[in-house]
Parts: sequence; structure tokens; C-alpha cells
Amino acid sequence: MPQKTYLIADLHFGHESIIKYENRPFRDVSHMDETIIRNWNQTVSKTDLVIVAGDVSFYDKDKTAAIVRRLQGRKILVRGNHDARSSAWWVEAGFAEVSSNPIIINDWFVVSHEPPHYTNEAMPYFFIYGHVHSSEMYRTITRQTACVSAERWDFTPVLLETIVNLAKEEAAAFSPNDPTLRHAKWKEA
Repeated sequence: MPQKTYLIADLHFGHESIIKYENRPFRDVSHMDETIIRNWNQTVSKTDLVIVAGDVSFYDKDKTAAIVRRLQGRKILVRGNHDARSSAWWVEAGFAEVSSNPIIINDWFVVSHEPPHYTNEAMPYFFIYGHVHSSEMYRTITRQTACVSAERWDFTPVLLETIVNLAKEEAAAFSPNDPTLRHAKWKEA
């Protein structure tokens, strides 16, 4: 079976206050943690790739590693503002790769924790990010961006192919005859 690529951000394992801050639908932090783990493992297979765009866990290394071991798939972390520990710490906790900077996948998708500060139609990349959680200042999908904060995807990793298809729909709905769309050289997920 071919490997699929999934993305998610802002898991916030062990962060009791995020339930209130983001109005997450959980009784307590244990309920939140277990729901995210269950959703992840019902979606992701052992051979899939999951890129986490930051803000993984507020637990210590042992508890974080215990959770990460339970999550299926090969995991890459693009560190967020709450992932201040060293890259080595995160590798020891179970991530195959860790980056403190945005990464580029499939030569076109820029994955970072924070949203881009600026985009225009001539930008040669598609931006995938987290950090903004459920803020109404940002849309979940546009022609050039996708927010993968956990709140926006029912606390479940989202398939890269789903992001691509939704962004293509956004582009087509904008104006199928818009000459600026010539820059949207959609890559296959």
C-alpha cells in the first residue's frame, strides 16, 4: 500500500487550558488526549507519514514519548512556539525528523507552524500552517494556504490530497477564467 501524507498542528497534549482558550469539546485533558490519539490512529496507518506543524505536547519527555509511540505512522515535527525543547529531545520522544524551520514537501508545499505574513498570486508555493487554531481571521482553505490546526479538522490529521482538492475547488470557485490562476501549477499530493 502506498504511503499517504497527513498533516496536523496544535495538538497541545497535556494542555488543560487550551480546552477553555479554544472552546475544545472535551471534559478534561485526558479526554482530549485520548480523543486525538484515537482519531489519529483511526485515520493514519503504520506506513503513512504525518507532518505535525508544531505545538505537540506540554508533558515531560517520558509522557510525551509514551503518547508519540502510540501514534501510528512516521512522524515529522516542524517545531512551533510551544516546542522550545531541543530537536534531539523531540527525536528521543519519537519523531523521525525535527525542523526548527519551515520545510518544503513535494517541491511545492511549504509547511510551517505560523501562517505566511504575505501571499500573492505570483507566489510559487502553497503554504500549510497551524498556530492560529480557530481564529476567524484565517480561513481553513484558500487557493494558496491551508490551516491544519487540530480544531479545524475535528482533531484528526488531514490527508494532503484532501487539502489539494479543497484548494483546487477554492481556485475554481474564485474564477475559472482568471488569468492569475496560470501560476497555480497544482502538484499531485
